[in-house]
Amino acid sequence: MNALEVRDLHAYYGESHVLQGIDLDVAEGQAVSLLGRNGAGKTTTIAAIVGFIRPRRGHVRVRGIELAGSPPHRVARAGVALVPQGRRIFTDLTVRENLLLTSRPAGNDAGWTEERVLDLFPSLARRLTNRGDELSGGEQQMLAIGRALMRNPFVLLLDEPSEGLAPKLVQEVGEALVRLRQAGLALLLVEQNLALATHVGERVHVMNKGRLVFSGTPAELAAAGDIESRYLGV
Repeated sequence: MNALEVRDLHAYYGESHVLQGIDLDVAEGQAVSLLGRNGAGKTTTIAAIVGFIRPRRGHVRVRGIELAGSPPHRVARAGVALVPQGRRIFTDLTVRENLLLTSRPAGNDAGWTEERVLDLFPSLARRLTNRGDELSGGEQQMLAIGRALMRNPFVLLLDEPSEGLAPKLVQEVGEALVRLRQAGLALLLVEQNLALATHVGERVHVMNKGRLVFSGTPAELAAAGDIESRYLGV
């Protein structure tokens, strides 16, 4: 079953036609990566899915429920959680307070709890009483992911999770995302880091000027060298 379905999605900023017919699926237990240069439309795709902007045409379905044009709170209640670009944790709250603030019961024993988040990110366990502004950039990113998981979503959207992180921390975050995928969560990952996107994502889409110019597996992307050179700057 597809956790997320996007069909013929069109969105505008004023008269500027930013998204021009986006189609993508994310199945339960699958990670999909969305790649492209700055301005390609990746973040706008996320914004249209979560309800930050209202698409003019198209469909956004979560587990079969139509959500296109719905306000963000309804999208969140339907089981979508966002890890935003720039992390946006509550810096004046402690790690524990950040986690508990968004906690939502899962209704079963397999849900995300503080204990389970700390198992995924052990370094946060040593920082539970530290405020958000006392964490490193990597720890803040882990907290942002953990905070989203505490909502017990069906679909997790991540906007540039590697931004500003050292290579070692990018690898650590990537391994955590693989574990989330293996645990059955649906992931849509917006990234410019090609190595991370193809390590985590089982399927990859490349965007350019509001359109998908490639869709396939990481191996197929690697074999299509012209796509990387033309649209990803590799």
